[in-house]
Amino acid sequence: MRRKTRRGAATGVLLALAAARFMFAPPLAVADTTTTTFNVSATVTTACAVSATDLAFGSYDPTASSPTDSTSAVSVRCTLGTTYHVRLGQGLHGTGVTNRQMQRSGSTEKLAYGLYSDAAHLLNWGESDGVDTVDGVGTGLVAEHAVYGRIAAQQAVPAVAYADTITVTVSY
Repeated sequence: MRRKTRRGAATGVLLALAAARFMFAPPLAVADTTTTTFNVSATVTTACAVSATDLAFGSYDPTASSPTDSTSAVSVRCTLGTTYHVRLGQGLHGTGVTNRQMQRSGSTEKLAYGLYSDAAHLLNWGESDGVDTVDGVGTGLVAEHAVYGRIAAQQAVPAVAYADTITVTVSY
């Protein structure tokens, strides 16, 4: 047979009082509520961003019977559904997009080269939208476009460094 201790009896009394308090307490007052709404809006803009890697031909041997080729890339990211055209300028020393030239620093000597949109080096990459540009439609993700460069074989030029700068323009 179990005996109740004073501590056990006191605990039982406290629990009974706590339960009675909740049973006989007045209901909690609930405040009235009211609601409203607000609109959320945004306008997505048509936009494109472009970047490019350098095209380095490395060493060119003017006595070789084959051309010297190299590649670089133009990266374009446009808003989903945006039609765009990637243009490559003629460079600082060329006389047109089909006659690009690198120039020797501090001199007028030039080394001809071409930029193409295909690996076969048949499609010149220029500046006329829909004619000699690379066109695309934005997906919201980066699209990589290869640039195929070629220096024609057997150009009679002095053995020094040549350089040019091409402007990449994306119209949309």
